Amino acid sequence: MAMSPIRPSILNLQRNGIGRVSSIGLGAPDIIPLWFGESDLVTPAFIREAAKRALDEGKTFYNHSRGMIELRQALSAYHKRTSGVDIAVERISLPGAATLAVVTALQCVIETGDNAVIVSPIWPSIFQAAEVVGAELRFARLEEDWQAQRWRLDLDRLFALCDARTKAIFVCSPSNPTGWTATRAEQQAILDFARRRSIAIISDEVYGTLVYDGQAHAPSFLQIAEPDDNLFVINSFSKPWAMTGWRIGWLVHPPSLDEPMDTIAIANNTGPATFAQYGALAALSPEGDAFRAQMLEHCRGGREIVQEFIDRQNRIRWIKPEGAFYGFLHIDGLTDSLGFAQNLVSRERVGVSPGSAFGPDPRNDAYLRICFAQDRERLSEGLSRIEQALARS
Repeated sequence: MAMSPIRPSILNLQRNGIGRVSSIGLGAPDIIPLWFGESDLVTPAFIREAAKRALDEGKTFYNHSRGMIELRQALSAYHKRTSGVDIAVERISLPGAATLAVVTALQCVIETGDNAVIVSPIWPSIFQAAEVVGAELRFARLEEDWQAQRWRLDLDRLFALCDARTKAIFVCSPSNPTGWTATRAEQQAILDFARRRSIAIISDEVYGTLVYDGQAHAPSFLQIAEPDDNLFVINSFSKPWAMTGWRIGWLVHPPSLDEPMDTIAIANNTGPATFAQYGALAALSPEGDAFRAQMLEHCRGGREIVQEFIDRQNRIRWIKPEGAFYGFLHIDGLTDSLGFAQNLVSRERVGVSPGSAFGPDPRNDAYLRICFAQDRERLSEGLSRIEQALARS
């Protein structure tokens, strides 16, 4: 038999743990779904209406391959409004979903055999995307500081993982799944190191405005970097505006990629659906800013419900998240998070994500991730079902 031309690294890819759990009961009406990174809020009517108007007006043709100019201009204004940075329109591209923005950034810097150093625990699609483009993966796991109630990034360990073949450092802040948020000092140290070593920084800042300290935006690499730094910042409409099904994200990249990004965009996806971009444009309006504030309060309420629940538990603890909308719950004695999560779906009818999905470190297997951007009663019931399962284990 002839050898397959398919790369072994592709043939060896496996569905991540979130998919393996959700496939058991996805769509079943009796399941409380806390497994995915989405709130239970429907996309606001004013955004949906803008997209419907665009459809009714026949805006169904090709548009700019990197996103409509007026949408990119609105995103530039959004960055100025939320984090105080001036981002030129030519540095903004909308390749499609934020996941495709991740792939695009990796395509720009990774060749087969290069390595990417990834701060983890992290959403599995990040490191699987790096695998798809041919990267060797190296993980710098955050450390639990239970006394200080903070996840701690060991910068020395992060830098020690980098070598001559390291082309990218990947950081997600605020973090999915931990809620850890990098400090300005941590970001500056990473930026200084990356400059010295000519390493790209890929920063997932999708949850940048979902922070609980009263700031408009979590610390962003864009606030300290120069335009020509090797920096790629990922963002999305999915989380702050409840638009997960719309598949629209954006990428801020160095200005040197202004022209190449046109070709990359055409090769990958030729941009988001045209009519959907008019919905995204509406999201960036003052009405959209008001909805973002509503979403933040929705998440803040869910976070407090989880805290009250944990305060009553003996086996469950967490480091209270500084941002994003996830509870990364440590279960004392848990060693098989995937098996436990699969049983939760089958027996208790509640869906959670297994900690093992968020990186290969065995310590992750003591965790479950839940999304707390939910209706309070439904979230409370889901937590109660987890408690019942633990009582029987």
